[in-house]
This record gives sequence, structure tokens and C-alpha cells, in this order.
Amino acid sequence: MNLQKICIIGDGLAGLSAAIILSKENIKIDLYTGNNKFQNDERTTSLSESSYKFIKEKVNLKNFNIFWPCKEIKLFYEDKRNINNFLNFKEEKKNLMYTFKNRELKKKLDKQIKKKKNIKLLNKNITNINYSDGSVLLKKKSFFYDLIILSIGSKSKLYEKITHGRSIEKNYKEIALTTTVGHNSKISEVSQFFLKEGPLAILPFNKNSFSVVWSVSNSFFKVNNKYLKKILKDKIQILLKNLKIKDISDIKSFPIKLNLKSKYFKKNVLILGDGLHAVHPMAGQGFNLVLRDIKELGDLIHKKLKIGLSLKNSLLLEEFYNARKPENTILGVGIDLTNIFFKNNKYFSPAKKIILNNINKLKFIKKISQKISDKGITI
Repeated sequence: MNLQKICIIGDGLAGLSAAIILSKENIKIDLYTGNNKFQNDERTTSLSESSYKFIKEKVNLKNFNIFWPCKEIKLFYEDKRNINNFLNFKEEKKNLMYTFKNRELKKKLDKQIKKKKNIKLLNKNITNINYSDGSVLLKKKSFFYDLIILSIGSKSKLYEKITHGRSIEKNYKEIALTTTVGHNSKISEVSQFFLKEGPLAILPFNKNSFSVVWSVSNSFFKVNNKYLKKILKDKIQILLKNLKIKDISDIKSFPIKLNLKSKYFKKNVLILGDGLHAVHPMAGQGFNLVLRDIKELGDLIHKKLKIGLSLKNSLLLEEFYNARKPENTILGVGIDLTNIFFKNNKYFSPAKKIILNNINKLKFIKKISQKISDKGITI
């Protein structure tokens, strides 16, 4: 019996992770990597404890020293000139989350993929898909697959025939600023500051370095573009008192948009990753959602193969859609509402101050928040 064959288009974190995890099944995988420029990704990403356990179980890495464990998360908000600590999460026996440099994980995933006999790497750009017969067109030749996975960011034109513009979209008119700070201080916890300019996260990834992700308005970025490094350095010194900074890397910038697809697939072609759900980075949930998607997809594929069903002619993608859309939508909208809540607004600020000053006392709120951040929403 011929093995069923799938293709994954895209070599970002989502595409590489999907290839490794799905390769555990008795199938053939063609991974189209395009120009394979993953070494240039300087971003830092966070994983919940559950997501970390999942990827550790599924990915055969010799060591996991690229993941920095965190047992404490502190949340602050700016009230006039005061920085107030309104909520803390702390664990003694387990970790709350892990941070890692995207580039480092991609390198390790890439090495593992090259060892897999059932994964074929193709450094080719796919520009056309025939949704009717489940094939991709490459140099006027068609290649047929039982499942095609598109994991090529959020802007690809290949999505258009699937979504037809159907999605929950919002242009935040914000820019995410990211950089790495080297220091000679002791910083182990993750911190999130809700500032008047926008949310700023401190994400340690080793004992002498942390990543900064600061979301600011387009207008702030435009006015201060030439002085961003100095502004950011001064801001960090205010937020983290007595911090001994060694160096700050060049600042990278990315536009921030909300995009939650309402259609996930067409025929046997599925969207996966940022193209499926792009959310505000302040909650650090983006890659966690991707891994939950991959886990669900892997479980469904395993069940179909176990009873001898064809992936192409089964209800695989419809079942995936029904299982994952509720959480992806609810969490994406919830993150958006949280972002709105922390925006400066003269009408809501008094009530917001009262809520934030008392929220740390509400243990059930902390428990629910921690559970959702770790395992998502069970529908």
C-alpha cells in the first residue's frame, strides 16, 4: 500500500514544527522551504508549560537549553507617572512559561528534519495551487497530495481562494519594536508593563540577556524613529531600577494587526500558523495557539490513518475546523479586548484603576487566567 503524502509550504516555526510532529505518522511529507532565510529571525517567543511539554515530547532534541524557564510573571500598569504592580503569578515547583529565540529553535528543528527519511526538503517557491484536484504547480508540472498545508505568514495570496476576505480583521495602527538587551544584573522573571505608549514585555532568555517587545502607535514610531534606541534604553532603566545594561541590539519593527480567519480550508488545503490567526503580541499566545492547532491536526490524522481512511476524502479538515475555531476566535478576541482595556481612556480610567488595584486579591481570577494561558480554552 502506498503511503499517503502531504506537503507543507513554509519554513517558519509553524511549518517546521508541523513537519517534525506530523512525521511521527506513517506518511510522506514534502516540505517547501522557499528561500530558507530563518537564520535572520531575531524575535523571542514564549511557550506555556503545557506547550513546552508537548514540543519536548514530540521533538527529539538532544538538549533543551535554548528554553529559558520562568517561575514568576509580574504585571504592571502606568498611572500618570507611577508604575504600579497589580498582578503576580509565581510557582515554586513548576515553571509558568519558557522563552526562546526563534532562530535557535528553527535551527534545531531544521537539523531534525534533515534526519527524517519521510521528509523531503524542497527549496522551491510554490505560486499556484489547484484546489480542485489537490495539487501544487511547479515549473508547469503538477504534484498531487492528500493534504496541503499552507504555513506562509499572514499575507500570502495563496490564501485568497480559501478565505475570500472572510475574517475578523483590525488594523491596530501599532508597531511592535523588538530588541535584545545584554546586562550584568539578576533578572529571571517575565514582566509585562502596560504603559501609556503601549504594552512592553521583558522576556529573559538567558541569565545575561532579555528580549524587549514594545507595542507603540504608528505616530509614536514615526515621530521618534531616529531616537528609538535611546528612548527604549531610558524607559527600561526607569522600569527596571539598578539595571546594568551592557548593550542593546538594533531595533526591529513589525506592524501589528488582528486577523482571525473564519474559513480554515478549501477541499484538502489547510491554512496553519499566522495566516490562520494573527493576534496582538502582548499576551504571548501566538505560538501556543499554533502548537495547539498542530496537536489537534496530528491527533486527527492519527485517527484517520489508524482506521485506514484517506486523508483527502475524509472529514479531516472539517473536524479540525470545528475543534479549533472556537478557541482561536475567543482567545483572539479576548486578547483584543484586553488591549482595549489598557488603552488610555478618560471615561474608563477611574474604573480600570479600581479593578486593577483589587485584582491581585481575587484568587479565582488568577487561577482562571493562569489556566487559560497554560492550556487555552476548553470548549
